[in-house]
Amino acid sequence: MNFGALIIGDEILSGRRSDKHLAKLIELLGARGLKLAWARYVGDDFARLTDTLRQSFASGDVVFSFGGIGATPDDRTREAAAAALGVDLALHPEAEAEIRARFGAEITPERLQMGVYPVGSEIIPNAYNRIPGFSIREHYFTPGFPVMAWPMVEWVLDSRYRHLHHAEDYVEQAITVWDAYEGQLIGLMRQITADFPDTTLFSLPTLAGEGERRSIELGVKGSAARVAEAMARIRADMVERGLEWADKA
Repeated sequence: MNFGALIIGDEILSGRRSDKHLAKLIELLGARGLKLAWARYVGDDFARLTDTLRQSFASGDVVFSFGGIGATPDDRTREAAAAALGVDLALHPEAEAEIRARFGAEITPERLQMGVYPVGSEIIPNAYNRIPGFSIREHYFTPGFPVMAWPMVEWVLDSRYRHLHHAEDYVEQAITVWDAYEGQLIGLMRQITADFPDTTLFSLPTLAGEGERRSIELGVKGSAARVAEAMARIRADMVERGLEWADKA
């Protein structure tokens, strides 16, 4: 099963705010033995957002969406999701109850609007302020605020997808090779790729600044046994070359 991410908002694309969701979602998935297959950034333009969601729903993937479900006119995610699915919007009774419990006598039509979702949606509890997110077709729509969104993602992963936690035999291992160039290691990389076609090799060089050491993060991802075998070959090669290296934490 593939997991995807949609990070929504003009403020991200304009640079007014920096995205923090992508790195955190990768962390939350990784802690459960899961991984992110793809991510997309999209602004608040209704037509583009609707088309993006239409493609996303058609993928059959589990998708976490961040942003655009507030009460202001620029929050179009709920409407775009409904348009992408060809369904109406309606006030969700459980969301209405939560919002009324949150605001009491200060309830307004604008606040209730935050509980209007595509018909067929379910709520995602929001422990921070009781204003829920919503889910439909394995898409999980959360606010743009990390303090709300991240616990909601954890709730979804632990209540809906616990059966997938650590179900796949998949690990990543790497070493840091000091004072080396990628060009020196191309032959080794090709040999590892040829001998371990069921794994994926990766190489991430750093550009050393003044007073810093050049390094390469060299690693393999795949099944635990095959990764261990490939990494043993890589470490042995480093020793033969006399290169300094250390296991990557």
